[in-house]
Amino acid sequence: MKTIKLKKIEHNVKIGDKCPYYDPTISEDCLLDVDGEIIGFYIKDISKYNKKLTQLLSIANKEFRSDNVSKSNMSRGMSSDMMRAGIRNNLSQYSTILGSIPPKPHFRRHYANISSVHREPKAQTFIKAMIAACCEGEKIIKKLTPHIHKRQVELFEDIKKEWRFGNIYTSSISNFNISAPFHRDTGNIEGSVNIILTKRNNSSGGCLNVPDYNATFEQADNSMLVYPAWKNVHGVTPIKKIADDGYRNSLIFYGLKAFKGI
Repeated sequence: MKTIKLKKIEHNVKIGDKCPYYDPTISEDCLLDVDGEIIGFYIKDISKYNKKLTQLLSIANKEFRSDNVSKSNMSRGMSSDMMRAGIRNNLSQYSTILGSIPPKPHFRRHYANISSVHREPKAQTFIKAMIAACCEGEKIIKKLTPHIHKRQVELFEDIKKEWRFGNIYTSSISNFNISAPFHRDTGNIEGSVNIILTKRNNSSGGCLNVPDYNATFEQADNSMLVYPAWKNVHGVTPIKKIADDGYRNSLIFYGLKAFKGI
């Protein structure tokens, strides 16, 4: 696997800005190097590395898109520009969180809990597929970047098993047709990496843009991106259907610092 050096650039992007369309600049298997350190990697087709993960991802995607899994309609939390873009493209925009959810004092909930989806009988196939996919993704990290895996394991030493999703994550989110504005995952454990798996069909866009490096990662069908989402501002480019059955689903695993030591 080749290595791509990511070089820091100056830019004017601010948190909350809408992410415009960019053509992908990274669309082949590679390790990601920043200042001589490998911080993650991109795989365009995971079937070459782990066929079991490919199968689990298909199951999770199918279940998520069914009525078996409850979903939040994300248009309620979107800007008017994002809502209008979704309407123009006839996109349904949904999200579902699994695993651990941190305290939210601003919602008068001062305690951590597990996503209510776990209590839904019809959602169990989806949950099992997602947990198994997370574990298979961890194996790929260990194989390709053992130093990243070792650091992730160390970062989780003070997180109880009851709060873990897989072995080295706390939570998961599935984002269906969501083009996120620029943000940084400040709730994530510093030093950790996310796993971003993608399923898509007959759609364009929906790529991850990191303005610090002028990099746009293609989120191809069955692709996997391992990246420290706490480290940089990033956003998702607009998604457009090119056929009636078009969609883009991003299934993400991440570790929250709220669960360290509790």
